[in-house]
Amino acid sequence: MSDSIVRCVRWSALGAAVAALSACSSVDGASNRLVSMVTPYKIDIVQGNFVSREQVDALKNGMSRGQVKNILGTPLLTDVFHADRWDYVFTFKRQGVESQARKVTVYFKDDVLTRVEADPLPTEAEFVASLDSGRNSGPVPVLEMSPDSLKAAAKPAPVASSPAKPVATPPASYPPLESPAL
Repeated sequence: MSDSIVRCVRWSALGAAVAALSACSSVDGASNRLVSMVTPYKIDIVQGNFVSREQVDALKNGMSRGQVKNILGTPLLTDVFHADRWDYVFTFKRQGVESQARKVTVYFKDDVLTRVEADPLPTEAEFVASLDSGRNSGPVPVLEMSPDSLKAAAKPAPVASSPAKPVATPPASYPPLESPAL
């Protein structure tokens, strides 16, 4: 090839690269505008132990650790340096709503509950209602079954008798997983 053709190809490649790079800025601006209009879906994040007002009201001084665990569940935090204290922490984050954080601390002396410190807690019904807020689920359909169909559903279905099929027995020994070394 002649020297002028090689030089022409190099200048053409350089021009194409400059044109491509200059086009990136206009494409970048358009993509940023598109991204700002579209918001991604973000899932609800629930972490920790939800403790309701009813659960805390069920606690009484003098209960054992086992009784407290039966009511509140396993504590999220147990500290080696504070063995007489259990912490139950709960956080709930949802897109477009201020995040919730609640803490319940129970104190023991000689494995017996002595006091409870808690943030203001919702009832179970209030918490469930907050989970469904902002969602458009529509009307709940009415489900009806006649008494006869309810009785039929409650009875177990008859088992059809079928001839017994022979059951294949597994082999007594299995082949080796690896081939023997040669």
